[in-house]
Amino acid sequence: MAETRKGEVTFKGNPVELVGPKLKVGDAAPDFKAVGAGLALVSLAETAGKARLFNVVPSLDTPVCNTQTKRFNEELKALGDKVEAYTISLDLPFAQARFCAEAQIQNIKNLSDAHNHSFGEHYGVLIQGLPIPLLSRSVFVVDPSNKITYVQIVPEITQEPDYEPAIQALKAAAGA
Repeated sequence: MAETRKGEVTFKGNPVELVGPKLKVGDAAPDFKAVGAGLALVSLAETAGKARLFNVVPSLDTPVCNTQTKRFNEELKALGDKVEAYTISLDLPFAQARFCAEAQIQNIKNLSDAHNHSFGEHYGVLIQGLPIPLLSRSVFVVDPSNKITYVQIVPEITQEPDYEPAIQALKAAAGA
């Protein structure tokens, strides 16, 4: 049975239960299998080589997730190919691709955790107990050696993350 945590995050003021460990700066980034472009399975190893931002959202079809992804897309323009960025949600890859085409998201790739929820479970952000599974709003920065250098699990899911510290951590991890 996977570890669960309660009281760390709320959804519209109500506490939710998260499945998985509470990761912190300095931890090794856990492996996962998520679905990327062309329905290919992507693991941590396939993202390796550069500093990475994992932009985790409940659903791209909601206003705050939409705003968050657009903001990171803008912020990432300046870093070019020094970094990789991924939006991870339980949306199906088709919905993710549609959103990115409509919103002109070009600096962030999509990963769907719908395959087996391993990102959510291994990174401690899978919400348990809702009518459908969702990921808790969070941001992880992982350096090229697969060490976590920044974590924010947003305490209230309906609020945006802190963008500046995440971008600064990504720049530092990339040596930019």
